[in-house]
Amino acid sequence: MNDSAWPDEPTPEQVRRGWAATVSALPAGTRVTGQVVACPPFGVFLRIDDVPDALGLADIGSMPAGASLPAPGARISGEVAWHTDHNHQVRIRLSEWLDHS
Repeated sequence: MNDSAWPDEPTPEQVRRGWAATVSALPAGTRVTGQVVACPPFGVFLRIDDVPDALGLADIGSMPAGASLPAPGARISGEVAWHTDHNHQVRIRLSEWLDHS
């Protein structure tokens, strides 16, 4: 990800270095909010509020039934489902966002 569409995106190195702090700050079950920063076909990446070095991912399978992908810039909320250590991602189960159908 690290392109100009998300100017203050943490670098992969920052995400890696901050991983232990991210996992500590966001245990499974934690409610989070954030902003969608990218929408690949398999889900959405989000910047998690108050955890600057975290990279959140909500995949299509974790979205509410019948919902469409939120658009870039959308504010969303959900729950931390698990952590993927190999790529330092916080997996999010989405619960709501504005203008979803």
